[in-house]
Amino acid sequence: MEIKNLKKAAERITAAIGNKERIILYGDADLDGISSVIVMEETIKTLGGKVEVCYFPDREVEGYGINETALKFLKKYSPALLITVDCGIGNFKEIKLAKKLGFEIIILDHHEPLDKLPVADIIVDPKQKGDRYPFKRLAAAGVVFKVSELLLENSRKEITQSLKKSFLELVALATIADMMPRQSENRVFIEEGMQSIKNSFRPGIKAFFEINSLKKCPDFDQKISKIISILNVRDVKNRLPAGFRLLTSPSPEEAKKIIKILLLKNKTRKEETEKIIEEIEKRIENKKDPLIFEGDRNFNSALLSSVASIISRTYSKPTFLYKKMAEETQGTVRAPNDLNSVDLMKKCSKYLLTYGGHPQASGFRVKNKNLEKFRICLINNLKRMKK
Repeated sequence: MEIKNLKKAAERITAAIGNKERIILYGDADLDGISSVIVMEETIKTLGGKVEVCYFPDREVEGYGINETALKFLKKYSPALLITVDCGIGNFKEIKLAKKLGFEIIILDHHEPLDKLPVADIIVDPKQKGDRYPFKRLAAAGVVFKVSELLLENSRKEITQSLKKSFLELVALATIADMMPRQSENRVFIEEGMQSIKNSFRPGIKAFFEINSLKKCPDFDQKISKIISILNVRDVKNRLPAGFRLLTSPSPEEAKKIIKILLLKNKTRKEETEKIIEEIEKRIENKKDPLIFEGDRNFNSALLSSVASIISRTYSKPTFLYKKMAEETQGTVRAPNDLNSVDLMKKCSKYLLTYGGHPQASGFRVKNKNLEKFRICLINNLKRMKK
């Protein structure tokens, strides 16, 4: 049994390569999205195709997922096949706009679909209705790897074992980084990928094991955690996040230069994270609400996911942290295991522009004028649930 529309997606991508169509890859800027884009781009190149552009939205400016700013930038490449990875399943308005601009769209995602699906040409998401694939907890990179496997199997090219191992390294890092459960296929991906990482041929991974601060780590799992932490540091150049530039680096020397920059930024990031945690803890000290709902115009949105995870774990409460902008607010959500944050936001969706993600890790966008109404709606629904 395979994921719904997997074969359709592979056939359409194969046709695009054969017809020399323009192909655009659009991925979320976290490690899962970055790894997914690399696996898909390298697969397409192996099969003789060319990717016109890889696009990652800058969360500080554009927020999460597909957005109008990105589509305005990409419209010069239309008509083209636009493949979204690790995003798209909740972007109804944006997918409609992309279609109007002349793009054909394949969504490869793993987030929770909402009540309806976007009007994409092909959707591959094991969580969509009617998908009978038994394992639903793949990372986006796991979904993309399955498409890649099918593409490579269907081609007549001799595919080396080292290419598959190289992809599994990325899938393993993405699966751990996205906190997917170590069950079923994920366990296999992680075990095989971690084994391969120790002798990686990828310069961007190889370089990590030559950095002194990592050499001092006696425990391999600790090394992997540090690698993931560094790969997630925000540093955008030419619209490409540092994680992508590093993992596609052609030489260990270039990779080491990027790692050194990221290590310095990571130190600053830790200090800034601690300040935000301190600020939030001061604010919530005397509040008795069933959730934590805090934000600021000055918060660094790139840090809010990790801050929300820490706060939610510490206080065992659903945590909504946000950055307020001129007219809109974008936020990140973390929830304890007994609460589905996407279902909770669905009850208040009339106030939201977009929302979605995973039960325990999600996000939202809201007009500033509706922010307080959204907060009250969440509190009322949580109180009803506890009765």
